[in-house]
Amino acid sequence: METPTPGDRARGLAAESLASDDPTGWFERLYGDGDLTVPWHQDGPDPHLKGWAEAKKLDGVGQTALVVGAGLGDDAEFVAGLGFATTAFDVAPSAVERARQRFPASTVRYEVADLLNLPAGWRFDLVVENFTVQSLPVGLRKEAIAAVARAVAPGGTLIVHATYRDPAVERPGPPWPLTREDVDGFGLNPVTVTLIPEPGHPHLGTWQAEFTA
Repeated sequence: METPTPGDRARGLAAESLASDDPTGWFERLYGDGDLTVPWHQDGPDPHLKGWAEAKKLDGVGQTALVVGAGLGDDAEFVAGLGFATTAFDVAPSAVERARQRFPASTVRYEVADLLNLPAGWRFDLVVENFTVQSLPVGLRKEAIAAVARAVAPGGTLIVHATYRDPAVERPGPPWPLTREDVDGFGLNPVTVTLIPEPGHPHLGTWQAEFTA
């Protein structure tokens, strides 16, 4: 019998949460198990986010940023390192606690918050949505996308990275990858929407979408 992978374990937890009508409860179970590998953790900032920021020569001094679904904190620390006054949130208290433990001298404000019920006053110059919306069931997608877009301050920037899905192909999740229609649904002013192919896998790729409010 094959040993279950971290991804298999995450999908099992997600299925159990969905069956009990708790679509986000599995995140706490995942992060709360300190011996369990988080399947999407890269032990460093996401390469797509890093490449985008470097290409734009992003300078966040004097600006605010929000990192959506921050997990163990690597993307948030990278954004803070660019000079942004950074807030990062996750629905799982254990994820927030582990991020704080990993970066004890951090300037990032780590918060426990639910994307579907964010504080009404949250508006940021930069919002980073890296592969979080796709971790929620398709039935919650429009609500989650709208919540991300509302967090962008007037004149601010939203950067989205998400796994590509061919609309003709169904696949079990998580993740539940995004179609082009989903990406367009953020509803802000598109700067660039690019599909980055995955080397060696012609039917796979990553959306990189930059918007302004």
